[in-house]
Amino acid sequence: MKIGITCYPTYGGSGVVATELGIELAARGHDIHFITSSQPFRLTGRESNIHFHEVSVSNYPLFEYPPYDLALATRMAEVAEFYSLDLLHVHYAIPHSVSALLARQMLVARGRTLPFITTLHGTDITLVGLDRSYLPITKFAIEQSDGVTSISSYLRDRTREAFNVSSEIEVIRNFVNCDVYSPDAAKIAAMRPRFAASEEKLLAHLSNFRPVKRVTDVVEVFARVSHAMPARLMLIGDGPDRSAAEYLAHRLGVRDRIHFLGKQENVNDLLPLADLMIMPSEMESFGLAALEAMACGVPAIATRVGGVPELIDDQINGLLFPIGDVEAMATAAIDLLHDEPRLSTMAAAARKTAQDRFCASRIIPLYEDYYQRVIDRTSTHP
Repeated sequence: MKIGITCYPTYGGSGVVATELGIELAARGHDIHFITSSQPFRLTGRESNIHFHEVSVSNYPLFEYPPYDLALATRMAEVAEFYSLDLLHVHYAIPHSVSALLARQMLVARGRTLPFITTLHGTDITLVGLDRSYLPITKFAIEQSDGVTSISSYLRDRTREAFNVSSEIEVIRNFVNCDVYSPDAAKIAAMRPRFAASEEKLLAHLSNFRPVKRVTDVVEVFARVSHAMPARLMLIGDGPDRSAAEYLAHRLGVRDRIHFLGKQENVNDLLPLADLMIMPSEMESFGLAALEAMACGVPAIATRVGGVPELIDDQINGLLFPIGDVEAMATAAIDLLHDEPRLSTMAAAARKTAQDRFCASRIIPLYEDYYQRVIDRTSTHP
């Protein structure tokens, strides 16, 4: 198939999933065209079967806000027509599904069919999409999509409730390449001493440091752990709450035990070094960071929110807690890190969950099948 993919080419989860999806599809022989404002950060530019088409926006002085959605629609239609795309797959409803709808209408006027699929990722539904400025147009674009997928059953149900949508929403969960995200004993032995001594435990957190990720809770949990045992923390990512986390680390006296690593492209090399992942989010529609850690044999201490219970089985492959209960999270982390056999069992269960349920080799065929179904039904009923 010839597939156009549009996403936010940043460090957010939706962009990561869309980019990895494109890479996996290209590896399976499909022709992938990314149509975005800049090259997605996980693309190297060397992948075969992958093409990048930049969306440029006019900065005419009349525009207080450059109309990216209109420029995107125009570029979608151009790329689809020039390269004979079979369908568009847009990630994050706002504004990508609206732009895809416009592109489809532009091509219909020229006698061409271009179905589009919208994948819902979370805050496009649970936060931004509920804003009255966007709710009616978001609902309309979802209903007008030729296919809709969501990354968890939770998000599907939340979408139906919040937007009163009764049309089909296919649940296709996030995935991880279990060959790329895997524990490599030799690599761990070589890299881990850079971040922790042999007698120290190493904790990790990965996010875009937005308030919803509650990064300061990570620091609170770690401070308690580090007072109970030798430990260090890797904070991977960056964003608006980084300064708050840095200030809190200094106030709690653990600044010299935390590695603020900023945005990293090689998270598959960093995550296997950790003993535990800390993900105390206020909301997660799935929990991709936890899945990536689990594939690396690192169990997660997380909050029981959104789609996280669809990924983490409490007490089996990770631990779940109420939002903000840093005391309980810290106590559980300390107990688990002291109990090496239990930690090893939980780590093995985390890796097995990723392999059995969320590996790319299991999830990508679900997308391929859904693509074909959408193409078939739109060619039959234009």
